[in-house]
Amino acid sequence: MCGITGTWSASAPGDGLSSVVAHMNQTLVHRGPDAGHCWVDEGNGLALGQRRLAIVDLSQAGLQPMHSHRDRFVIVFNGEIYNHHELREQLESERGAAIAWRGTSDTETLLEAIEAWGLVKALQRATGMFALALWDKKERQLHLARDRFGEKPLYVGWAGGPDKSHLVFGSELKSLRAHPAFDNAIDRNALALYLRYCHVPAPYSIYENICKLQPGSIATFDSGNLKSGADWQSQAYWRFEDLSVEAARRSYSTEAEATDQLRQALQASVARQLIADVPVGAFLSGGVDSSLIVALMQKVSSKPVNTFTIGFEDAGFNEAPYAAAVASHLGTNHTEVMVSAAQTQAIVPDLPAMYDEPFADSSQIPTSIVCRMARKHVTVALSGDAGDELFAGYNRYHMGPALWNKTRSIPPFARKLAGAGVQLLSAERWDAIANATGLSRRVSQLGDKLHRFGHRLADMNSIDDLYHTTVVKWGAGELPMCVGNRPEAPIEQLTFQTAFESPEHRMMALDTLSYLPDDILVKVDRAAMATSLETRVPFLDHHVAEVAWRMPIEMKLRDGVGKLPLRHLLDEHVPRALIERPKAGFAIPIGKWLRTDLREWAEDLLDPIKMHQEGYLNPEPVAQLWTQHLSGIRDWTIELWTVLMFQAWLRELNN
Repeated sequence: MCGITGTWSASAPGDGLSSVVAHMNQTLVHRGPDAGHCWVDEGNGLALGQRRLAIVDLSQAGLQPMHSHRDRFVIVFNGEIYNHHELREQLESERGAAIAWRGTSDTETLLEAIEAWGLVKALQRATGMFALALWDKKERQLHLARDRFGEKPLYVGWAGGPDKSHLVFGSELKSLRAHPAFDNAIDRNALALYLRYCHVPAPYSIYENICKLQPGSIATFDSGNLKSGADWQSQAYWRFEDLSVEAARRSYSTEAEATDQLRQALQASVARQLIADVPVGAFLSGGVDSSLIVALMQKVSSKPVNTFTIGFEDAGFNEAPYAAAVASHLGTNHTEVMVSAAQTQAIVPDLPAMYDEPFADSSQIPTSIVCRMARKHVTVALSGDAGDELFAGYNRYHMGPALWNKTRSIPPFARKLAGAGVQLLSAERWDAIANATGLSRRVSQLGDKLHRFGHRLADMNSIDDLYHTTVVKWGAGELPMCVGNRPEAPIEQLTFQTAFESPEHRMMALDTLSYLPDDILVKVDRAAMATSLETRVPFLDHHVAEVAWRMPIEMKLRDGVGKLPLRHLLDEHVPRALIERPKAGFAIPIGKWLRTDLREWAEDLLDPIKMHQEGYLNPEPVAQLWTQHLSGIRDWTIELWTVLMFQAWLRELNN
């Protein structure tokens, strides 16, 4: 795991590139504290930089930028190729002779595969997570590529004003900002999308002329588009859309066959992702996904697996006892740290620099804490992320269709009245009712969910509309923007999901292409890499994803219970009684803290005079939400946190 960066300019003086790229590279030291090197091609105006977190092959043979054996290619690489041992065997078999490997790194394996098979075929044969920049000396082309699901980030675009005279790229925006020609303005259209989704969806970034490379794609630059600063296109070497649709056409006929195939694919994925030359552990919440990953790790490990969880003083948000029970049953080497509200809140000032772009999933806070704690013991941690998207784990997959079936026949005006009625009771009151009736055992944070459902009930005309109300936090006409348009997000332009008859599969497909890479994976990558921790996601092995999408929805979700295949596998390792509880996510009481301990911090950021001077957000509608939230009339936690994270990022940027 590392950080990569670089720049290419047809007009840049070669003798200044070394200091430029070194400065860009130094901003990523947290992603790679073990080494940092750069390579410059002065004649072509190209420079590559890489910060190294040594995971596989800790020797000098694993250093980057790395040259291929025949010296045609130079690469900077961030990530892991989990099947690189198999690729080495294939390369030697096809050559009919042993290869004089310099070391044991997966980067060297990938370079040799690119020379033998070409970039596209090499990536198609690889199983892993990565972002890379590859310079082809022969063709004088620069290739940028990203893994299939977008586990590793890669920003790319133009700096240098209207002339777009410098191509810049990197793992994080801070490396691009370090280029002396970078003066890109904030993209107000991207800001509008951020407010709606709590993150900036790919391919947008918060800056004009800078974008995120899409997962599963390769962008190629040559001297032609470099000199003109022209728009560029990326090509897909792999598409989730193709995998999911094709796999669904070959559905398993029996649950026994599906479970057996999943067992094999997931066990193989976990075994591959345990390969490292440094200590490895896992996050453990005590839920289905993380418990299954840990159980499979423990099955193939010769010693107790290192597991990590954090607990909170607030019992309503504390899942540590569940994790401890699972860890005890599996016999892991478990580390649990209890954190106070004050310790949790102390993370908040670090978030703007850590995420480097406005990002407002508040579970970023506990994620950051558990990553810091795990890094004291291990360098690599496996997670249970993506189990929800692949196996129907989110509440919206079963609650959405049920709610739509109950409300679809109600006229819009009556739905609007019903929605207003739901909001007459505060979110806290609804939660109290849920606790008293036992409903909280099935659905956590019911009050907040009902308020959001009621707020947009009148605007729903289909089950797909209902899905969008769960992922969009501000309605199109509600955005507190001073200036700017709201472009369509990629999720709104997708049509492939209509190939699925079940609305649940349509939701899962959209989440896999949007919420997963733009929120979940961003959250974990930035939190982990801020403390130099590599995270791995066994569920995102594309072989596992193919098995998941060959399962009909009724094999994944039945009677309001999702992730059935994962539960069946987990039953082989952990008693069901240790797992069963409502899905809560990695939640903390942000809404409560905004009214109390974080109030002074929030009011400073929401100062109307400063907001007017900044000129991005209109303070009047924000002030209305703030007043209602403080009074307890409404819970506007998500909307306010979105505004606050932008304001905090903007202050950090201008300091």
